[in-house]
Amino acid sequence: MEALRFHELGLDNRLLKAVADLGWEKPTLIQEKAIPLGIEGKDLLARARTGSGKTAAYSIPIIQNLLESKMTVSEQAVRVLILVPTKELGHQVQQMVRQLTAYCARDIRVADISGQADISAQRPILMEKPDIVVGTPSRVLIHINQKTLCLRESLQALVIDEADLIFSFGFEDDLKTLLCKLPNIYQSYLMSATFNEDVKALKELVLHNPVTLKLEESQLPDSSQLTQYHIQCEEEDKFLLLYTLLKLSLIRGKTLLFVNDVERSYRLKLFLEQFSIPSCVLNSELPVQSRCHIIGQFNKGFYDYIIASDEQALSDSSVKGKKQAGKKKVGKAEKGQDSEYGVSRGIDFQNVSTVLNFDFPLSVDSYIHRAGRTARANNPGVALTFVAHTELSLLKDVEEALGGGSAEACVLHPYRFRMEEVEGFRYRCRDAMRSVTKQAIKEARLKEIKEELLNSEKLKTYFEDNPRDFNLLRHDRPLHPAIVKPHLKNVPDYLIPSSLRSVANTSLKKKKRKRMQPGPSKAPSKKMRKTRDPLKTFKYAKGKKRTDTKKKAES
Repeated sequence: MEALRFHELGLDNRLLKAVADLGWEKPTLIQEKAIPLGIEGKDLLARARTGSGKTAAYSIPIIQNLLESKMTVSEQAVRVLILVPTKELGHQVQQMVRQLTAYCARDIRVADISGQADISAQRPILMEKPDIVVGTPSRVLIHINQKTLCLRESLQALVIDEADLIFSFGFEDDLKTLLCKLPNIYQSYLMSATFNEDVKALKELVLHNPVTLKLEESQLPDSSQLTQYHIQCEEEDKFLLLYTLLKLSLIRGKTLLFVNDVERSYRLKLFLEQFSIPSCVLNSELPVQSRCHIIGQFNKGFYDYIIASDEQALSDSSVKGKKQAGKKKVGKAEKGQDSEYGVSRGIDFQNVSTVLNFDFPLSVDSYIHRAGRTARANNPGVALTFVAHTELSLLKDVEEALGGGSAEACVLHPYRFRMEEVEGFRYRCRDAMRSVTKQAIKEARLKEIKEELLNSEKLKTYFEDNPRDFNLLRHDRPLHPAIVKPHLKNVPDYLIPSSLRSVANTSLKKKKRKRMQPGPSKAPSKKMRKTRDPLKTFKYAKGKKRTDTKKKAES
């Protein structure tokens, strides 16, 4: 049976124009199933893998129903509440809704209150009564208690996005209190990548006679779209391999480098700085405005490499069925870290060509969500994972979960990299690793946090008046708390293995040639060059000059 097109779903013309602008030719499987049911007003419990288009699957029917209700109801009120587990996801959902309402922005307004702005700063936004409010359960509950947000009379639809993370991020009590302050009748959507115990509990609390969409699809795209490799290597070899892959441009395009904690992310950034490889760090210590700005610029192509630490999501994913465990974990979060943070889940990194797991993920779910950052929509992608000998049991768990437990049906193919060919680079990597000390990492963390706080808070008003300058603000500048040795920047030809010379990047050579060219000053004329260069002006004659020299010697 041929898939439906968007124009066959009975959508408003303004919605169809916005969908066309986004370049979507036809709905994904979850969108094709969920949109008609959502327009009918059914409660939905939908499970679909990361990157399958779940946000649009609930946003499109919600906008369609709002446009229809606006034709009969003139009073402005908050009619849709979208709950998200992280601030980054809240920003992303707001952006998606704004794109879909591009041709009806006057009729439908959306506000994101999930960020870290002061409550008082968000009051004027809510006083305008936007049609759609996006926020975390804790922030929404604060506004309801302060009576800056009232939903009991006007709410038509409730969405809980990434429902399997809501409890594990410590929102169980807030959500239960919040549900008591909502009307008795409203349409509900539960969107999740997995059906765990938390989702089942939410189903009992929120849904009434729901339609369950449990799509029969693999957790990751098939091998024709997503290629998965693993390389067995120890700690020092990880750094050596990463240097070789990036410096010789063996990995090309936008790349996400995943590590397991904040300190590792800065260790990796400072290591790459030694070789003049710029990268951004994305972790829970940075202000939410900076994190969203980094993701936005990465999606626009400003940066090639982001080092992401998904430590919060990893710690929570290890909790299975213990509803309070997530909250306790959040309570014990390291000072300065944002408890409502997650990178491996929810965030839409666009056009990522490669996901590189520098540290092996601590759970199967985390591997799936990391690898799901690439090969989204119809784009191809590669997931490359470094595996130490102590992590082989985790690799086995991932293989079994993805259906490749046997050696014949291996999902993560072994990548046969000849380490002996890059042994010449080892001394450079050791030199760089020695420079990245614990003190240098500590200084780098403090320096970046100070800079990002300055960018996101003190300059906020300036950037509102000068949006172009905000777009040019970069997050991949060198931190340089470690000693940087200039000779490590360039790769000598004799070190490049013969088998890699055809694919190695030659841009450094081109830059070198450009520097040797004369500057803006006027070049000397041919006549001047001849007189100045004695080797070019000297002329040897066999006859006359030779006899003249002999006569002078005799006299």
